[in-house]
Amino acid sequence: MQDTSTAFPFQVVGFDLDGTLLDTSADLTGAVNHALELAGRPLLDAATVRPMIGGGAKRMLERGLAETGGCDEDEMKRLYRALLDHYEANVSAGSVPFPGMIDTLDALDALGVKAAICTNKFERLADKLLTELGLRDRFVALVGGDTMGKGNAKPSAAPIHEMIRRAGGGRAAFVGDSIYDVTAAKNAGVPSVVVRFGFLGGPAEDLGADAIIDRYEDLIPTLRKLGAQS
Repeated sequence: MQDTSTAFPFQVVGFDLDGTLLDTSADLTGAVNHALELAGRPLLDAATVRPMIGGGAKRMLERGLAETGGCDEDEMKRLYRALLDHYEANVSAGSVPFPGMIDTLDALDALGVKAAICTNKFERLADKLLTELGLRDRFVALVGGDTMGKGNAKPSAAPIHEMIRRAGGGRAAFVGDSIYDVTAAKNAGVPSVVVRFGFLGGPAEDLGADAIIDRYEDLIPTLRKLGAQS
């Protein structure tokens, strides 16, 4: 049961996408392994790939290639293009919402809170994924890793500021699962919440977020506490 009593302290709640709203590890692992197979490399399991997610597809592939022997720049370009093509064709094949996420979006909507997304995934791929899963209309704004131009993905504050602007402005908080998310939120001057069930590369406590949740049912009460503290 979500807590819907008293005035809610945030007008906008922003979310990371991969590892926060959706478990996309199956499809991202498939894309990485497609590139590795083309390169004649050993394939990786989802548990190995999960901590590589969060910094965008290129960084994910670089880490996957480093795990299996590295590569030169020309091979990286070829494999990166192959990864993107494979991922775009299979973007929603195995991706699912984390438990409780839909109910939490419903509760935020009932409170008059606008939900938005700031992801390091390319905007068109994020839009395609959300549309195919029937979730795109749940978010008033979507900012991708390429939306603000080169060098302006998370951990830059620029995409967080743009997400808030597109959502209509107001007091905001941000929910994510990586150091990119927490640092971007800090740079933008908004409180951050880390989901312990996300694609963490280590203990959630090490990310320096303002709060940590173990399940989506805890998000709204946690945001109320953060709002009262700040």
